[in-house]
Amino acid sequence: MNHSARMPAIFLGHGSPMNTIENNRYTLAWEDLGKSLPVPTAILAISAHWMTPGEVAVTAMERPETIHDFGGFPQALFDIRYPAPGAPALAQRIAHLLSPLPVRQDQSWGLDHGTWSVLARMYPEAQIPVVQLSLDLAQPAAWHFELGRSLSALRDEGVLLMASGNVVHNLRQLRSHAPAWDWADRFNQNIRAAILKRDNEAVVDYLRFGQDAILSVPTNEHYLPLLYILGSQAADEQAQIIIDGIDLAAISMLSVLVA
Repeated sequence: MNHSARMPAIFLGHGSPMNTIENNRYTLAWEDLGKSLPVPTAILAISAHWMTPGEVAVTAMERPETIHDFGGFPQALFDIRYPAPGAPALAQRIAHLLSPLPVRQDQSWGLDHGTWSVLARMYPEAQIPVVQLSLDLAQPAAWHFELGRSLSALRDEGVLLMASGNVVHNLRQLRSHAPAWDWADRFNQNIRAAILKRDNEAVVDYLRFGQDAILSVPTNEHYLPLLYILGSQAADEQAQIIIDGIDLAAISMLSVLVA
């Protein structure tokens, strides 16, 4: 397969919404990524923050709203708007690719902070159309990986697959100014090693890592977006780590590029 025109696929550990307005090594890496990637015709975003148990939906409106799906943050974050256009034709194309699975053409969601917090750094002008895909949390991990495989055709059509979550995401175990928990570090390293070895079975069957996995992934919505990106990887493509690190002791910022 000729990959000369094939868009990469990326998974970004998004961490705190504050990354939208703070400068740190993660946000600077996202900015560099936006400058170094070929310019996509559109972006399909898979965010940890749109969960639709029992169905799959895509945003199908012309002008998706900026959703501020969080509380307790400074007003500056609530003032942010990311006015990227939608792409109803892409939403229909996604439904076609995932057929016979029904895909609801959604008119009520928009772009949540899992999507706009990273895109505001990658593409600050918000000029590239964005469609969001929801997560059906009723389905097992392997199912999400297979959806990524089905969506990989979009990468040959100029579409950037951009998934956003966190490999380790345990909000109850956050600690300021403290090193990573041992279990968080071990799990992050195990998943990182499996990605680089292309041991997708281990990434999908992450519970094989026992108590480390249970503590690192207490709920799976932040983990599952990674599986779409690995599912879209062609046989002759490599995965590389864009940036890594553990924030607040219990949030992995591991980010992966497939090309």
